[in-house]
Amino acid sequence: MELTAIFEEVLEGYIAFVEEIPGAHTQGATLEEARENLSEAVEMVLEANRALAEESIRGRQVVKERFVASAQ
Repeated sequence: MELTAIFEEVLEGYIAFVEEIPGAHTQGATLEEARENLSEAVEMVLEANRALAEESIRGRQVVKERFVASAQ
C-alpha cells in the first residue's frame, strides 16, 4: 500500500499531511524534519485507532487477522 504525503512550504518551514489518513498531519522547520515528524504522526494515529478498535471489540467474539491492501 502506498499513501500520499503532501508538503507545503510556509514561512515557518513546512506543513505536512497524509491524504488517506485523517489526523495524520504535522510540521517541521525543514522538509526532512517534516518527513520525520509525519512518519511519527502516522504511527501515532494508527496506534490510537488500534486502541479504539480493541476497546470497541473487548469481550466480543471476533475474527482478527492481518490485512494487506494491494492495488489491482
